Amino acid sequence: MKVKVLNLKTNKSTSQEVSDDIFGRNYNESLVHQITTAYMAGGRSGTKAQKNRAAVSGGGKKPWKQKGTGRARAGTSRGPIWRSGGVTFAAQPRNYSQKVNKKMYKGAISVIFSELLRNDRLKIVSDLEITEPKTKNITSLMKSLNLKDALLMTDELDENLYLSSRNLYHVGVCDTQSIDPVSLIGYDNVVMTKAALKKVEAML
Repeated sequence: MKVKVLNLKTNKSTSQEVSDDIFGRNYNESLVHQITTAYMAGGRSGTKAQKNRAAVSGGGKKPWKQKGTGRARAGTSRGPIWRSGGVTFAAQPRNYSQKVNKKMYKGAISVIFSELLRNDRLKIVSDLEITEPKTKNITSLMKSLNLKDALLMTDELDENLYLSSRNLYHVGVCDTQSIDPVSLIGYDNVVMTKAALKKVEAML
């Protein structure tokens, strides 16, 4: 299949052949959902921790003798029902990451790219040249593309491009090495350079 490649300097477009296996796949909602969920779960820190009765300091001595006091029997003063005692079902550090096969992950990314292209949300440009780190450069770029919300993707991370866009809430920047399903879905449009397109085809 062929896609349009827009030259931002001349405002003219040419055609570029792309792989049907990457940009022409049918939408698989369950696969995209599974990969997106796994990616978001992997981003959780999982450092929440509370102390149970074993972790609270003290409480080694029996508070009072077993019988004869008239009070309820107690073996420790650090039980959950005591003040300054341990938590009943204490949260412990855990790993939320899920196992994802490489073939599944690549397949999900291909499905997302295919759906973006089908819905005219994927724009291919010849290059994204930003000479100096100024926000107005990205603003004028977005205006020329008639976009308000977009993820700008290059083959290698451009520092000027990143610095120019970081003040804009609805504009994101990434390179082909840091592609993730949440970013691809989260933005209304994805603007990709021709060099990035070739690199994505080689990766997937």
